[in-house]
Amino acid sequence: MLSRREAWRWFSGVAVTAALLAGAAGVGAPRVIAEPDRPGTGSSQPGDPTTVPSASPEIERIVPINDRRLRVFVRSPAMGRSVEVQVLLPRDQARSRPTVYMLDGRSANADSNNWTELGHADRFFADKDVNVVLTVGGPASFYTDWQRTDPVLGTNKWETFLTAELPPLIDAEFHGNGRDAVMGVSMGAEAAMMLMVRRPARYSAVAAHSGCFSMGTDAGQAQARAVVATYLGQPDNMFGPHDDPDWLAHDVIEHAEALRGKTIYLSVGSGLPGEYDVPGNPDLPSIIAFGGPLEAGTNVCTHRLTDRLAALGIPATAHFRATGTHSWPYWADELTLSWPTIAGALGTS
Repeated sequence: MLSRREAWRWFSGVAVTAALLAGAAGVGAPRVIAEPDRPGTGSSQPGDPTTVPSASPEIERIVPINDRRLRVFVRSPAMGRSVEVQVLLPRDQARSRPTVYMLDGRSANADSNNWTELGHADRFFADKDVNVVLTVGGPASFYTDWQRTDPVLGTNKWETFLTAELPPLIDAEFHGNGRDAVMGVSMGAEAAMMLMVRRPARYSAVAAHSGCFSMGTDAGQAQARAVVATYLGQPDNMFGPHDDPDWLAHDVIEHAEALRGKTIYLSVGSGLPGEYDVPGNPDLPSIIAFGGPLEAGTNVCTHRLTDRLAALGIPATAHFRATGTHSWPYWADELTLSWPTIAGALGTS
């Protein structure tokens, strides 16, 4: 197995190519572009509630999929459109309860969420006393606030939507108690951590699986740009040109101090074939060729974040698997493994 130094040298060489094929984000030595406004200072940043347009968000309609899974359509002034999320409800819907927000990966589609289709979150949460809110759509968006509308990817003001507009509506409609957690995989893992460091008052806990967390570095920015390009988006529309301070403003490792006092669960495989990467799987060639290198890269990313948290004295639970590729069967397992940690922070079981 490669040493971490060797892995980093390898990862730097393939970062952009790999990112063109899946939704990772990158690492590298911090490159200070300019000192951004720190999260929580009260200054207006992209996604700050002070930037929400004057019109009020509202739930337009609710369409049941079944008695405990709903399509919820929200009029979002920030997004300038109706945005669908899906909501999983607990058996006992009379009591107030926490809410878990679950972010998808790079290939998020407009009809559902991979957490349910591939991660089986609906089955997992069937006996849990929480609301679960699943993003629908937002491919290659990093679930963040873009500076400009993109000709292909449209208007992305996900940070504002997810942290300012949506939670009060969810709590009012579905008896939320205001105690929230956020989870994500791959691109969604970095997005979840970005939301946590930029809006720490919103969440009590975060779970991030197979992500990278250094948007403000050369390699991190290169990968993020490559991810956006996979859906023909224009990366400058997200955080501006390469020297724009908005890139550093979204760098989780740079702003890791904002994680103090939060419950953090991180997981990643090594990139070596594991129990789900077996002959007979029709996707095995692409999993080995691309999912393995991607996971090896995110392993390095996750080590960098845990090292940073340790240096700051911020506790975190980290599960480094000896094997496993960048694929959903492992993330489905991590949902189960991470839940005791997240549930404890939410005060539920």
